[in-house]
Amino acid sequence: MSGKDIGSVKALVFDVFGTVVDWRSSVIRELEQFGRSKGIAADWVAIADGWRAGYLPSMDRVRKGELPWSTIDELHRITLDALLERHGVTGLSEAERDRLNRAWHRLAPWPDSVAGLTRLKRRYIIGTLSNGNVALLLNMAKHSGLPWDMIFSAELVRHYKPDPETYRSVPELLRISPGEVMLVAAHNSDLVAAAREGLRTGFVARPAEYGPHQKHDFKAEHPFDVVAGDFLELAERLGA
Repeated sequence: MSGKDIGSVKALVFDVFGTVVDWRSSVIRELEQFGRSKGIAADWVAIADGWRAGYLPSMDRVRKGELPWSTIDELHRITLDALLERHGVTGLSEAERDRLNRAWHRLAPWPDSVAGLTRLKRRYIIGTLSNGNVALLLNMAKHSGLPWDMIFSAELVRHYKPDPETYRSVPELLRISPGEVMLVAAHNSDLVAAAREGLRTGFVARPAEYGPHQKHDFKAEHPFDVVAGDFLELAERLGA
């Protein structure tokens, strides 16, 4: 922990994909199960990695005005349809494609996530601050037992992180100051953008997020307010 005073923090908001949930293993598992059930052979691991690789570019298309405002569900579906075609997976019904796309609603948490969040909830308001849309985040919470007090989503302000409006929305909606909100994330760039808007910052490393393809975010690269190895250590450091 840095020497900065964080005693004024009242609310913790969490990046979700990669920080709270293990998206890669979850999506690969869903795709492989689908393939087995339908007798479809494909490189499901490559499809999962390609799906995530399309995440930032698709949001950039919205940011640049190439696409109208679209939810992550909608952007995921555009990317999925292109990947299925590229990998020769054809003949799927609309219901089957929708079922696959909703894999992101059923992501499993990291082993420490639920226990750590439950501890933190005793002392702090806890919520998401994710580019995921509200329905996706709510369904994921119900599926995985994530004990959020509040769902904060880019959908509420129609701006994707790292746009400033997304970070500003939390203190505005809670009627508290930016310094009373801490963003917890496994991604250095997300925390740097949050700090720029006056939020406090907590880094928790998830070195297995991208499996063998991880190339960054192995450690905190900036002087964040709190650095912890997992959510249980975060709770300890924050006195929860």
